[in-house]
Amino acid sequence: MKTAVSIPDDIFERAERLATQGRRTRSEVYAAALDEYLARRAQDEVTDAMNRACDEIGGKDDAFLAAAGRQVLANTEW
Repeated sequence: MKTAVSIPDDIFERAERLATQGRRTRSEVYAAALDEYLARRAQDEVTDAMNRACDEIGGKDDAFLAAAGRQVLANTEW
C-alpha cells in the first residue's frame, strides 16, 4: 500500500542514511520502523489487559503464592 506522510527533515535524513548503509529501500526502513513501534505498543495493551484481569479477580492474599514469590525473588540473580 502506498501512503504519503510528513516527517521532519532530520528524521528523513537519518532514515535515508540508514537505508543506504543497510542497502535497503526507504520503504523497507519505514515499514520496519512502524512494525517495531506497533509491536512495542502491543506490549502496553497486553499489560493493560492483564492489569484489568487482575483487578477483576481481586486482591486476595494467598500465603502459598506470597511464599513462592519470595523464594523466586531470593533465588533470582539481580
